[in-house]
Amino acid sequence: MVAAAARLVEHRAQIARTCFIVLAGVALMTLAAKIQVPFWPVPMTLHTLAVMAFTVYFGPRIAVSIFLAYLVAGALGFPVFSGSPERGIGLAYMVGPTGGYLAGYLIASWLVGWLASGKRLLGRLAAMLIGISVVYAFGVAWLALYIPAAQLLAVGVLPFLLGDLVKIVVVAVGFGLLPAPLREASQ
Repeated sequence: MVAAAARLVEHRAQIARTCFIVLAGVALMTLAAKIQVPFWPVPMTLHTLAVMAFTVYFGPRIAVSIFLAYLVAGALGFPVFSGSPERGIGLAYMVGPTGGYLAGYLIASWLVGWLASGKRLLGRLAAMLIGISVVYAFGVAWLALYIPAAQLLAVGVLPFLLGDLVKIVVVAVGFGLLPAPLREASQ
């Protein structure tokens, strides 16, 4: 009986911990989407950095939970996305030109977390490069509904590619620089 009660307490503590991580992740994701870093050729947000950091550190289950909760908050009208509320909120924003990138980040949250699990620097880098390719594929496919095909790369990929590559390297190297107990506590 005591062992069952101890397991129940441990299970509830784990649920509370996961809920806290997801809520904190949504707050950090929102902050990352709002921060504008001067960069060339366009200012960059830290959105990609947050998505990739969550996937590498927490793995696919929690990373997807964070991003799904973030999308739900956005769908409910909370101004969590980059450029919101100025460029719209809620579902109207989500089906706009950047909707495909949001869907791509959701898929990448699972894929990168799965591919990067237990990998060293090069494995994490490869996983994140695959993930950002998925983000761009979904983003450009959706963006094609809004702009001519001839402009897709110039508008939907090239201005962001260098910044995203920098953020991926920062996450990959940063995770490797964490003290061993923190790296081992991830996922």
